[in-house]
Amino acid sequence: MAEQFWIETLGCPKNQVDSDKLVGSLVADGYRAATSAEDADLVVVNTCAFIEAARQESIDTVLALDDQRRDGSRLVVTGCMAERYGDELADALPEVDLVAPFGVQLTGPAPVPVSLGRKSAAEETSPLPTFDLLNLPRPASTAPWAYVKVAEGCDRHCGFCAIPSFRGKQRSRTGESIVAEVGQLAAGGVGLREVVLVAQDLSSYGLDRTGDGRLGDIDGPAPGGRRPIVDLVRTVSSQVDWTRLLYLYPSTLDDALVETILSTGVPYFDLSLQHVSRPLLKRMRRWGEGERFLDRIASIRAAEPAAAFRSNFIVGYPGETEEDHDLLLKWIAEAELDWVGFFPFSPEAGTYAADLEDQVARELMVERIDECTELQDAITARRREALIGETVEVLVDAPGEGRTYREAPEIDGIVNIPANLEVGSLVKVRVVDADGPDLVAVEDATHGSGVDGRVPA
Repeated sequence: MAEQFWIETLGCPKNQVDSDKLVGSLVADGYRAATSAEDADLVVVNTCAFIEAARQESIDTVLALDDQRRDGSRLVVTGCMAERYGDELADALPEVDLVAPFGVQLTGPAPVPVSLGRKSAAEETSPLPTFDLLNLPRPASTAPWAYVKVAEGCDRHCGFCAIPSFRGKQRSRTGESIVAEVGQLAAGGVGLREVVLVAQDLSSYGLDRTGDGRLGDIDGPAPGGRRPIVDLVRTVSSQVDWTRLLYLYPSTLDDALVETILSTGVPYFDLSLQHVSRPLLKRMRRWGEGERFLDRIASIRAAEPAAAFRSNFIVGYPGETEEDHDLLLKWIAEAELDWVGFFPFSPEAGTYAADLEDQVARELMVERIDECTELQDAITARRREALIGETVEVLVDAPGEGRTYREAPEIDGIVNIPANLEVGSLVKVRVVDADGPDLVAVEDATHGSGVDGRVPA
């Protein structure tokens, strides 16, 4: 009987893509999925290491699964913590059978492919093997949407972020490999309706593949004046009904990319802003300031009044003053974004900000986050209530649950819909109520089910 595996995924959508590719690799290696960690011969934890809270959750999960797994099974830790800490993590977690980073080696020979289940000859000589998941095949999607990672790593040097130190420089995939992956995902029984493109710096996709080498200025245009992400979005959107982009750096959101996003029928803009105070952004080693951000949002709304916006902000970055915080509160009230996440600053070892002076007290961070969250929750609720009475198109993700273009999967609110609507269909519904971030809708008898255009299984 084939050995069984269980994969626990933590962190961002990019980690979910990596886990999907691990599944494909393990299935190709003869494993089959277990129904629980207790039944598995191989238990894998795909960890997150972005901030301290994520690392603690990863460690807690590893220890909990160690308690749950059966005798004789193997417990493997991979993902960001494995890449960032390597031997240090292996020493700190003796419960783990293997710490296995993945990604491309930044030095030395070509990447070493690794099976998490059995030791290869390469593993015998490499205590911390790596493997390149970026272009491995994936199993067909079991949902009508899927994340697709188009690049790994990042060329930016934000003061708070350690990701480039362990994920390396940006490595963009070829358009052909991405299109092929969309086809693999669409081979499932549900059919693929939506592709969510993800990367650390999505709008800079492909700039590392242009010309004779790496571009010196990643905020500059691609040769010919058009960014590769524009062509990629156009190509992917010709294959599926909805194409969504996550993590757009504001300086690279040019007119061509905005127009392309609007042309897909998914006017959803996930802007990586982090703050609005110019002096603080400069200290973060980030581009921009609040007025520029507002102007860009206003120009997009002028082109598409129904555009949806998401962003994230770091609260308590070293040197953040009361004036900076008040400026952020004022900006939030004026911008009226649909979705916003607020995160306390986390001093990450090896980053520029880790040892900066004027660290903000934890208690003050919490107080400021509470103020921001209370303000934004009221804005989100108002924007959701404004949809009551509207007829909207939803993608049915699961029985009784759908989303409009305004809601990214697993991140934003949902639309509660009649349970009889077919999973994977695009249907017109009428919004009858709002409950905080979520909507309640009923079938709209004046419209059809809208099931045409599904990518065939």
